[in-house]
Amino acid sequence: MKKVIVGIGEILWDMLPSGKALGGAPANFAYHAMRLGEEGWAVSAVGGDALGREILDLVASKKLNNLIALSDKPTGTVEVELDSRGVPSYNIMEDVAWDNIPFTPEMEELAKRADAVCFGSLVQRMKSRESVLRFVRAMRPEALKVFDINLRQHYYDREIIEESLKLADILKINDEEIRIVAGMLGLGDDDAAACRSLVADYGLKLVILTRGAEGSEVVTADEVIPQAVGPVDVVDTVGAGDAFTAAFVVAYLRGDSLADAQRLATETASYVCSRKGAMPI
Repeated sequence: MKKVIVGIGEILWDMLPSGKALGGAPANFAYHAMRLGEEGWAVSAVGGDALGREILDLVASKKLNNLIALSDKPTGTVEVELDSRGVPSYNIMEDVAWDNIPFTPEMEELAKRADAVCFGSLVQRMKSRESVLRFVRAMRPEALKVFDINLRQHYYDREIIEESLKLADILKINDEEIRIVAGMLGLGDDDAAACRSLVADYGLKLVILTRGAEGSEVVTADEVIPQAVGPVDVVDTVGAGDAFTAAFVVAYLRGDSLADAQRLATETASYVCSRKGAMPI
């Protein structure tokens, strides 16, 4: 039976130099979970404008299950600039549809049957925070809660981070974000030690620490598992982290070892880096 894997949060248009592409970390996560054979769901909101209708059409064409509400706010957009290595920077529009996701009876039902959810900090910057937290709290105790912290610009604070960590089973964080969080929480200068402290302090099963082209580490209470990245012909890195998280969760839920889950995650993220946009076939 397929696992029900949910990404809740932003869905939007990434306005890339080469044109717009469907994006938003939770939607990317749900898409890759679906492509890896599970029942992926995107939960978000779009405006009743042309950009919103285009998102709904595209999501339907990708056969991605969704609970995407219609909002009187405009559909979200992000101006994305890529540096010479293909690494993105973002300018995220505020008070858009995904900032105002309503909590509906359909969302509550999905939460109750979900096997895993992935949520981040960005969607918690405005009114959607209440809906995200209600969704996670409505899930079964044994369901997997993944906090892909996804720090963007100034859209986070200690309260958002700590409350999310208390709800989560797994934290996904990159090498820049761990420095910010370690400084905020007084966890010192050693990344692995900071990750172990997060595991201990918040009752996490593990922390996934990604380092871009330098690979990743899975940190548990008693081990650190490294994984290198092979040669990749990078087109852009947009959505690669979301693909990594989705693949890891899929493998973890089916009972793979942590090393095997990490290996599949690395291969999936590398593939996305070699293609344009966050949701390649």
